[in-house]
Amino acid sequence: MAPLLDTVDFNKACLQAEGRRLPPSGMLVHYYLCLNCGFCFAPEIQAWSREQFAASIYNDDYRSLDPDYVSDRPLNNARFVDDAFDGSGQQLRHLDYGGGSGLLSATLRARGWDSASYDPFVDVGTNARELGTYDLVTAFEVFEHVPDVEVLLEDLDALCRPDGVVLFSTLVSDGQLALGRKLTWWYASPRNGHISLFSTESLTRWMAGKGLRIMSLSANTHLASRITPAWAAHLVPPASSATAA
Repeated sequence: MAPLLDTVDFNKACLQAEGRRLPPSGMLVHYYLCLNCGFCFAPEIQAWSREQFAASIYNDDYRSLDPDYVSDRPLNNARFVDDAFDGSGQQLRHLDYGGGSGLLSATLRARGWDSASYDPFVDVGTNARELGTYDLVTAFEVFEHVPDVEVLLEDLDALCRPDGVVLFSTLVSDGQLALGRKLTWWYASPRNGHISLFSTESLTRWMAGKGLRIMSLSANTHLASRITPAWAAHLVPPASSATAA
């Protein structure tokens, strides 16, 4: 059961966390909340075509709404990934899923990694499931943007080797969402493309459907694997990730 949680203006953006607001667009976005697992979603936008996303969300204004997207976040995340493996990452085959311009992957390649980037909005016409399999798949600030979670998980399941790891970030909604409460949480921002919002329970259930177990390093950084590697306990998430859009 997933009743209506609240309706917000399309121009609700993450930058409101910094005290800045966009003028109202006049377009209302309805968010629904699963009472069983806490998954929150905006079906009207989830049904958009790729062209609608490009025109209304991932357009020329997007950088001003998420300035860290261009270089700060991919560079910070590249350092995090490289440091996490303490010089042994060069032995892994890595894919950055939802990698945008490919800066994270390029940074790792410059450090000796076998790293590639894939983004469904950039690599149009490329089938992710034909890219082969990888020891490590990263997906930073991707989950909240996807219109179809099942497609995302099928991609990740196909890309990750049986003994591989998916390292990803998305801010969980625990304690933020409840029926009868206004949707003021900053991360619930349609103008940034945040249309799929996960609780810890919903992440656990989605991943369990693919035989994967979740280990959360923070409220924003997680890994999923069939067998949790010992090195995972020593990972420290990048400090800037909690405010990523």
